[in-house]
Amino acid sequence: MKKLNDILEGVQIIKIIGNIEMSIKALQIDSREITSGDLFFAIKGNAVDGHVFIPKVIEQGAAAIVCEDLPLFLHPDITYVVVSDARKTSALLAANFFNHPSRHLQLIGVTGTNGKTSIATLLHQIYIQKGYNAGLLSTIVNKINNEELESTHTTPDPISINELLSSMLDAGCEYVFMEVSSHAADQDRILGLDFKGAIFTNITHDHLDYHKTFQDYIYAKKKFFDQLSSNAFAITNIDDKRGEVMLQNTKATKYTYALKTLADFRFKILENAFSGLVVQCEHTEVHLQMVGRFNAYNLLAIYATCILLGMEKEEALSAISTLKGAEGRFDCQLSPEKKIIGIVDYAHTPDALKNVLDTINEIRTHNEQIITIVGCGGNRDKAKRSEMAHIASELSTKVILTSDNPRNEVPEEIIKEMKVGVAAHNFNKVMSVTDRREAIRIACNLAKESDIILLAGKGHEKYQEINNIKYPFDDKAILQESFKELNK
Repeated sequence: MKKLNDILEGVQIIKIIGNIEMSIKALQIDSREITSGDLFFAIKGNAVDGHVFIPKVIEQGAAAIVCEDLPLFLHPDITYVVVSDARKTSALLAANFFNHPSRHLQLIGVTGTNGKTSIATLLHQIYIQKGYNAGLLSTIVNKINNEELESTHTTPDPISINELLSSMLDAGCEYVFMEVSSHAADQDRILGLDFKGAIFTNITHDHLDYHKTFQDYIYAKKKFFDQLSSNAFAITNIDDKRGEVMLQNTKATKYTYALKTLADFRFKILENAFSGLVVQCEHTEVHLQMVGRFNAYNLLAIYATCILLGMEKEEALSAISTLKGAEGRFDCQLSPEKKIIGIVDYAHTPDALKNVLDTINEIRTHNEQIITIVGCGGNRDKAKRSEMAHIASELSTKVILTSDNPRNEVPEEIIKEMKVGVAAHNFNKVMSVTDRREAIRIACNLAKESDIILLAGKGHEKYQEINNIKYPFDDKAILQESFKELNK
């Protein structure tokens, strides 16, 4: 509980009507969560205007309301705080309410189209293994040290973020590793947070259902770097053609990493096999347990971050050499009898799918088939559907187009839009099986010894979303079941 006057410190206010000395019990963005003594933010969203819920939250006991437009009827017991942007204000007030926990943490943000989850998760793993108290905010899970908390979005709302950071601080955390999505940056969910460092992985075609243009998507990522302070460091993948753009206006100290070009931090790949990578860092040869060029980039970003946080080179290299991939990221499974390699991967963008298939093609002997199972999510960026099918059919021996999370769309229509991208010379490679479970079973039956099956798109997810209902569905578990059926 905190005085409203203290929560409003440093925030630009147009007008206040009512008592600012009152105590506020909690901050709420969701009108359904309001209880007596809470402050409600009336935010104008893309689909719903929070101002329409003002009468409802007053009935539920709200003590104060932050809004952009005053309602026609002003309740005498309510304090109204008028601001130009309620969304931005919610982030600043959240930081005030929880006493700016990010200022007392080594908070590292990771952004980019691909690699965010792997980098944040593995950094957390390293620091926990080193005996530090550390927090994690990721797509898969949020963690306070080793305690797991449910995660529903890549980046939560600003109130939830600050509450989590406050809990991490109370638990003695010194380091926190956090995925920062383009949505979060665009919607100012990270405003008011004091980041010690920021990592940019790459940027490719994704989330254009939200950002509308690729330039808007790039700007949303860049906005994160533009907001960094001079006390922070910013590290970017200079091999990505937009890597340098991220650093253009930042006040942070700038660093680069690369596999192909000169950079502050650099690895040279000496060996790339299903058993792992061998890389050279300056004059040191390092054996890594993770597979593929894209993982070399992830591990290099992790290594660079460890160094910038004060770890010695030998200690950092030793730490990354023990790492294994995050769940659902190039997650290899082997069938006991036929020695079929199954790879479960979250690749749900054209670039991510290409990276995974390029990696498989780099490693394999070319005597094996690559059977790719891929779909595209419903109610999301439609432009990438044909491109995903094109990439799969160009880089695989066989392709099964199937459902991903169709949401409110008809799965067969999504598959039809994907098939547009299949070139005529690849028609005979491609089949459509709407039922994803059946698609996995068919792929296993088609596979011969040493063949490779790629299950792309869902990775760590344990559900399939159909018509607003999330049904239990686990690619890895179903793959393992299908492998067992082969041996009956």
